[in-house]
Amino acid sequence: METKKKEPLIRIEKRSERPHGQIIRLRLLSVLFAILAGGLFILFIGYNPFSVYGTIISGAFRSTMAFQATIKLMVPLLIPALGITLAFKMRFWNIGAEGQIIMGAIFATYFALFCWDFPHWLLMICMFLAGMLGGALWGLIPAFFKAKFDTNETLFTLMLNYVALYLISFLRDGPWKDPNSSGFPKIARFGESAQLDKIFGVHAGWLIGLVLVVIVYVYLKFTKQGYEIGVVGESRATANYAGMNYKKIVLRTMAFSGGICGIAGMVQASGSDLTLTTSVAGGVGFTAIIVAWLAQLNPVGILVVSFLFAVLEKGSTVMQSAHGLSAYSADVLQGVILFFVLGCEFFVRYKFVTRRKGGQA
Repeated sequence: METKKKEPLIRIEKRSERPHGQIIRLRLLSVLFAILAGGLFILFIGYNPFSVYGTIISGAFRSTMAFQATIKLMVPLLIPALGITLAFKMRFWNIGAEGQIIMGAIFATYFALFCWDFPHWLLMICMFLAGMLGGALWGLIPAFFKAKFDTNETLFTLMLNYVALYLISFLRDGPWKDPNSSGFPKIARFGESAQLDKIFGVHAGWLIGLVLVVIVYVYLKFTKQGYEIGVVGESRATANYAGMNYKKIVLRTMAFSGGICGIAGMVQASGSDLTLTTSVAGGVGFTAIIVAWLAQLNPVGILVVSFLFAVLEKGSTVMQSAHGLSAYSADVLQGVILFFVLGCEFFVRYKFVTRRKGGQA
């Protein structure tokens, strides 16, 4: 006799669509809980939460130089998040923004090192296009294998990050090694003609980022290609039924996604680092995923969220020096805040259901 299995004591179910106003209230509530939980953490380690939070906010805006530093931190989050959004809208899980940033920086660095005698405006254009090309090519590799062999793009893009990273090490220790370096090998500092111009005291990457926000927003919302991305993301079968070329869409979108991340690499190398190092991406490719998800893959929302992330990061560094907190404490505080904010997104989409008395599966 077949015995029926009992339902699990607690299970997770997908919610029906929540009203937009309810989602907004839930997210605002998550921010409030994040602030309260962070305040409790600060209190437990012996500091005044109001004073520490005040320092975080004021630290990002207390002077022109501080605000410029905040914007500088925002740029490498904003641009890759826009690139990731294109892939994620298509349900192509591009975890390779780090590698695409690095490849963009490598391609741009070639022109900075070997074409330094070009006119400044021409060199900047060459570096920009090279950065875009490097990121696009690195994005096309997993896209090709996904379209041709249906490989797992998450693992593929993740592994390519490390290939790109070790490529920098090879160039630094070998063909691009600065002959004037003493001690540890490094790549030469870019000449002035290869350095991104400053606008209002910050390198022009912030302006490039704003332009990309508009381009990505228009591309997704008002173009045929953007519509196709949405259809493929909703259902591959529907896209095929509608006569859309799935392989072409995947390749085109990943080239665009990787190209934007490659621009971020060029901006970081020529605007911030002024050379090529193994820290050119510095983990922003992974943080950009959080930024994109928190913004619901909305380009305008990404602009806001990346700015708030930059405020938190800049304010945390000021908090460390002003209150004598360790860097680890600042990281824990950021983690606590992000835990609640990201956790909110789970409850927007899912709910816990307990087993009914005597319930069976």
